[in-house]
Amino acid sequence: MMKKGNVIKEKSYAFALRIIKAYKFLTVEQKEFVLSKQMLRSGTAIGALIREAEYAQSHVDFIHKLSIALKEANETEYWICLLKDSEYISETSFHSIHTDCVELIKLLTSIINTSRKSINN
Repeated sequence: MMKKGNVIKEKSYAFALRIIKAYKFLTVEQKEFVLSKQMLRSGTAIGALIREAEYAQSHVDFIHKLSIALKEANETEYWICLLKDSEYISETSFHSIHTDCVELIKLLTSIINTSRKSINN
């Protein structure tokens, strides 16, 4: 299970804050409400699910909660790409936030795979 002050918890929280700021920009400056709301929902859910996993009832529950967080991260990546390709966000903004999203996907995948291996051994 996760330890206090861990990297995934900190990075997912920082990512959620970035998503909130991006949402504010998109709604106020770009007047875009549909795609940005989807990104806000999935982008902030990642950290919430990671927090839930901290108090999982079992290793299987822990993996399950992180697997849902991984799905949310993947969905967030989709919305970010769509916002870039529809020209609501710049290439520079996209690359910055996309890099963080991909990093979360890699971290979650690694934690899930390691946890599965520990259960199988």
